[in-house]
Amino acid sequence: MRPELRLRTLGFSERDAATLADHFVDADRRGKAGHGVSRIDWLATLEGLDPAARPERVVADEGLERWDARGAVGYLVLDAVTRAQLERPPTGARVVVAAGAFPTGVLGYWVRRLAEGGLVGVLTAISPRRLPHPAGGPPLTGTNPLAIGIPSSDGRPLVADVSMGAVTYGEVLTGAAPPGALVPFGGEQAHKAFALAVGLQLLVEALAGEERGAVLVVARPEADPVPALRALAAGRRLPGDS
Repeated sequence: MRPELRLRTLGFSERDAATLADHFVDADRRGKAGHGVSRIDWLATLEGLDPAARPERVVADEGLERWDARGAVGYLVLDAVTRAQLERPPTGARVVVAAGAFPTGVLGYWVRRLAEGGLVGVLTAISPRRLPHPAGGPPLTGTNPLAIGIPSSDGRPLVADVSMGAVTYGEVLTGAAPPGALVPFGGEQAHKAFALAVGLQLLVEALAGEERGAVLVVARPEADPVPALRALAAGRRLPGDS
Protein backbone atom coordinates (compact mmCIF):
# COMPACT_ATOMS: atom_id res chain seq x y z
CA MET A 1 0.00 0.00 0.00
CA ARG A 2 1.29 3.47 -0.86
CA PRO A 3 2.55 5.48 2.16
CA GLU A 4 -0.14 8.13 1.72
CA LEU A 5 -2.90 5.51 1.78
CA ARG A 6 -1.45 3.82 4.85
CA LEU A 7 -1.39 7.17 6.62
CA ARG A 8 -4.96 7.88 5.56
CA THR A 9 -6.01 4.63 7.27
CA LEU A 10 -4.58 6.07 10.50
CA GLY A 11 -6.96 9.02 10.18
CA PHE A 12 -4.71 11.71 8.70
CA SER A 13 -6.22 14.11 6.19
CA GLU A 14 -5.18 13.90 2.55
CA ARG A 15 -2.90 16.92 2.91
CA ASP A 16 -1.29 15.72 6.15
CA ALA A 17 -0.83 12.21 4.77
CA ALA A 18 0.97 13.68 1.75
CA THR A 19 3.17 15.82 4.02
CA LEU A 20 4.14 12.85 6.17
CA ALA A 21 4.67 10.55 3.21
CA ASP A 22 7.00 13.06 1.54
CA HIS A 23 9.12 13.19 4.69
CA PHE A 24 9.31 9.40 5.02
CA VAL A 25 10.05 8.78 1.35
CA ASP A 26 12.75 11.47 1.36
CA ALA A 27 14.36 9.84 4.41
CA ASP A 28 14.46 6.46 2.66
CA ARG A 29 15.91 8.05 -0.47
CA ARG A 30 18.71 9.60 1.57
CA GLY A 31 19.58 6.31 3.28
CA LYS A 32 17.87 7.11 6.60
CA ALA A 33 15.61 4.05 6.69
CA GLY A 34 15.09 4.36 10.44
CA HIS A 35 13.17 7.58 9.76
CA GLY A 36 11.54 6.40 6.54
CA VAL A 37 8.34 4.60 5.60
CA SER A 38 9.01 2.07 8.35
CA ARG A 39 7.95 4.77 10.82
CA ILE A 40 4.32 4.56 9.72
CA ASP A 41 3.73 1.36 11.68
CA TRP A 42 5.48 2.96 14.66
CA LEU A 43 3.25 6.02 14.41
CA ALA A 44 0.24 3.76 14.79
CA THR A 45 1.55 2.63 18.19
CA LEU A 46 1.94 6.15 19.64
CA GLU A 47 -0.21 6.61 22.70
CA GLY A 48 -2.71 9.40 22.27
CA LEU A 49 -2.15 9.79 18.53
CA ASP A 50 -4.64 12.38 17.26
CA PRO A 51 -4.44 12.72 13.47
CA ALA A 52 -6.88 15.64 13.53
CA ALA A 53 -4.86 17.75 16.00
CA ARG A 54 -3.46 21.06 14.75
CA PRO A 55 -0.52 23.08 16.11
CA GLU A 56 -1.12 26.69 17.09
CA ARG A 57 1.18 29.70 16.88
CA VAL A 58 0.63 31.42 20.20
CA VAL A 59 3.29 34.17 19.89
CA ALA A 60 4.19 35.83 16.58
CA ASP A 61 6.71 38.59 17.35
CA GLU A 62 9.33 39.59 14.79
CA GLY A 63 12.20 38.01 16.73
CA LEU A 64 10.31 35.25 18.53
CA GLU A 65 7.59 32.77 17.67
CA ARG A 66 6.12 30.27 20.06
CA TRP A 67 4.09 27.29 18.87
CA ASP A 68 2.10 24.75 20.85
CA ALA A 69 1.76 21.31 19.28
CA ARG A 70 -1.76 20.94 20.74
CA GLY A 71 -1.40 17.18 20.34
CA ALA A 72 -0.30 17.25 16.69
CA VAL A 73 2.55 14.95 15.71
CA GLY A 74 5.88 16.73 15.56
CA TYR A 75 6.30 16.26 11.82
CA LEU A 76 3.19 18.34 11.22
CA VAL A 77 4.26 20.91 13.80
CA LEU A 78 7.58 21.46 12.03
CA ASP A 79 5.83 21.51 8.67
CA ALA A 80 3.63 24.35 9.93
CA VAL A 81 6.64 26.13 11.46
CA THR A 82 8.66 25.81 8.25
CA ARG A 83 5.81 27.06 6.07
CA ALA A 84 5.28 30.02 8.38
CA GLN A 85 8.94 31.11 8.19
CA LEU A 86 8.96 30.92 4.40
CA GLU A 87 5.70 32.86 4.21
CA ARG A 88 6.87 35.51 6.69
CA PRO A 89 10.70 35.51 6.81
CA PRO A 90 12.41 37.39 9.60
CA THR A 91 13.79 40.84 8.91
CA GLY A 92 17.03 39.66 10.48
CA ALA A 93 16.81 36.60 12.69
CA ARG A 94 14.11 34.83 14.67
CA VAL A 95 13.94 32.17 17.38
CA VAL A 96 11.06 29.73 17.01
CA VAL A 97 10.07 27.52 19.95
CA ALA A 98 7.75 24.56 19.36
CA ALA A 99 6.50 23.10 22.63
CA GLY A 100 5.36 19.50 22.57
CA ALA A 101 6.70 18.79 19.08
CA PHE A 102 7.42 15.04 18.85
CA PRO A 103 8.38 13.05 16.84
CA THR A 104 10.20 15.44 14.54
CA GLY A 105 11.89 13.02 12.14
CA VAL A 106 14.92 13.95 10.05
CA LEU A 107 15.71 17.51 11.11
CA GLY A 108 17.78 18.05 7.98
CA TYR A 109 14.57 17.75 5.95
CA TRP A 110 13.17 20.89 7.58
CA VAL A 111 16.28 23.07 7.39
CA ARG A 112 16.75 21.97 3.76
CA ARG A 113 13.32 23.37 2.96
CA LEU A 114 14.26 26.63 4.65
CA ALA A 115 17.59 26.79 2.81
CA GLU A 116 15.92 26.10 -0.51
CA GLY A 117 13.72 29.10 0.33
CA GLY A 118 16.79 31.27 0.97
CA LEU A 119 16.94 31.10 4.77
CA VAL A 120 19.63 29.90 7.16
CA GLY A 121 18.23 27.46 9.71
CA VAL A 122 19.62 25.85 12.87
CA LEU A 123 17.24 23.32 14.40
CA THR A 124 17.34 20.95 17.35
CA ALA A 125 14.72 18.77 19.01
CA ILE A 126 14.69 16.49 22.01
CA SER A 127 13.40 12.96 22.32
CA PRO A 128 12.75 10.63 25.25
CA ARG A 129 15.88 10.11 27.34
CA ARG A 130 17.88 7.40 25.57
CA LEU A 131 21.58 8.23 25.99
CA PRO A 132 23.40 7.36 29.22
CA HIS A 133 26.45 9.09 30.64
CA PRO A 134 29.67 7.83 28.98
CA ALA A 135 30.52 6.28 32.35
CA GLY A 136 27.24 4.34 32.34
CA GLY A 137 24.06 4.59 34.34
CA PRO A 138 20.48 5.40 33.34
CA PRO A 139 19.58 7.36 30.19
CA LEU A 140 19.98 11.08 30.87
CA THR A 141 19.31 12.78 27.53
CA GLY A 142 17.68 12.21 24.18
CA THR A 143 19.70 11.61 21.04
CA ASN A 144 19.00 15.31 20.41
CA PRO A 145 20.00 15.88 16.77
CA LEU A 146 21.26 19.21 15.50
CA ALA A 147 20.67 20.29 11.89
CA ILE A 148 22.08 23.29 10.04
CA GLY A 149 20.93 24.41 6.61
CA ILE A 150 22.78 27.06 4.57
CA PRO A 151 21.33 28.31 1.27
CA SER A 152 23.50 28.58 -1.81
CA SER A 153 23.32 30.57 -5.03
CA ASP A 154 24.09 27.36 -6.96
CA GLY A 155 20.81 25.83 -5.74
CA ARG A 156 22.60 23.17 -3.67
CA PRO A 157 22.26 24.11 0.01
CA LEU A 158 24.59 22.62 2.56
CA VAL A 159 22.72 20.58 5.16
CA ALA A 160 24.49 19.15 8.21
CA ASP A 161 22.36 16.87 10.40
CA VAL A 162 23.94 14.96 13.28
CA SER A 163 22.43 12.93 16.11
CA MET A 164 24.39 12.77 19.34
CA GLY A 165 23.96 8.99 19.50
CA ALA A 166 26.33 6.42 18.03
CA VAL A 167 23.15 5.10 16.36
CA THR A 168 19.67 6.56 16.04
CA TYR A 169 16.58 5.22 17.74
CA GLY A 170 15.20 4.58 14.26
CA GLU A 171 18.03 2.12 13.64
CA VAL A 172 17.05 0.31 16.82
CA LEU A 173 13.40 0.23 15.76
CA THR A 174 14.25 -1.31 12.40
CA GLY A 175 16.65 -3.85 13.92
CA ALA A 176 19.69 -2.30 12.25
CA ALA A 177 21.29 -1.74 15.68
CA PRO A 178 20.81 -3.23 19.16
CA PRO A 179 19.41 -1.07 21.99
CA GLY A 180 22.77 -1.22 23.75
CA ALA A 181 24.31 0.75 20.89
CA LEU A 182 22.35 3.83 21.96
CA VAL A 183 25.26 5.66 23.57
CA PRO A 184 26.90 9.01 22.81
CA PHE A 185 29.06 8.78 19.70
CA GLY A 186 32.82 9.20 19.78
CA GLY A 187 34.21 6.18 21.61
CA GLU A 188 36.89 7.48 23.97
CA GLN A 189 35.76 11.01 23.10
CA ALA A 190 32.08 10.30 23.82
CA HIS A 191 32.08 12.97 26.51
CA LYS A 192 31.99 15.55 23.72
CA ALA A 193 28.80 14.21 22.16
CA PHE A 194 27.33 13.77 25.63
CA ALA A 195 28.07 17.41 26.45
CA LEU A 196 26.33 18.52 23.28
CA ALA A 197 23.36 16.26 24.01
CA VAL A 198 23.02 17.67 27.53
CA GLY A 199 23.35 21.25 26.31
CA LEU A 200 20.71 20.78 23.62
CA GLN A 201 18.43 18.94 26.04
CA LEU A 202 18.49 21.78 28.54
CA LEU A 203 18.25 24.47 25.85
CA VAL A 204 15.01 23.01 24.54
CA GLU A 205 13.64 22.28 28.01
CA ALA A 206 14.44 25.85 29.14
CA LEU A 207 12.61 27.36 26.16
CA ALA A 208 9.90 24.82 25.34
CA GLY A 209 9.33 23.02 28.63
CA GLU A 210 10.12 19.46 29.61
CA GLU A 211 7.41 17.80 27.49
CA ARG A 212 9.74 17.53 24.51
CA GLY A 213 9.88 20.13 21.80
CA ALA A 214 12.06 21.83 19.21
CA VAL A 215 13.94 25.11 18.87
CA LEU A 216 14.73 26.73 15.53
CA VAL A 217 16.87 29.77 14.77
CA VAL A 218 16.11 31.13 11.32
CA ALA A 219 17.81 34.09 9.63
CA ARG A 220 18.40 35.83 6.32
CA PRO A 221 21.94 35.18 5.06
CA GLU A 222 24.34 38.08 4.60
CA ALA A 223 26.79 36.14 2.40
CA ASP A 224 26.96 33.13 0.07
CA PRO A 225 29.79 30.87 1.36
CA VAL A 226 28.68 27.46 0.04
CA PRO A 227 29.91 27.70 -3.59
CA ALA A 228 33.43 28.60 -2.45
CA LEU A 229 33.48 25.63 -0.07
CA ARG A 230 32.33 23.32 -2.84
CA ALA A 231 35.13 24.57 -5.06
CA LEU A 232 37.63 23.99 -2.27
CA ALA A 233 36.24 20.47 -1.70
CA ALA A 234 37.01 19.67 -5.35
CA GLY A 235 34.14 17.25 -5.86
CA ARG A 236 34.28 15.59 -2.45
CA ARG A 237 30.89 14.94 -0.88
CA LEU A 238 29.73 17.60 1.54
CA PRO A 239 27.07 17.24 4.26
CA GLY A 240 23.58 16.87 2.85
CA ASP A 241 24.63 16.00 -0.69
CA SER A 242 22.50 13.25 -2.24
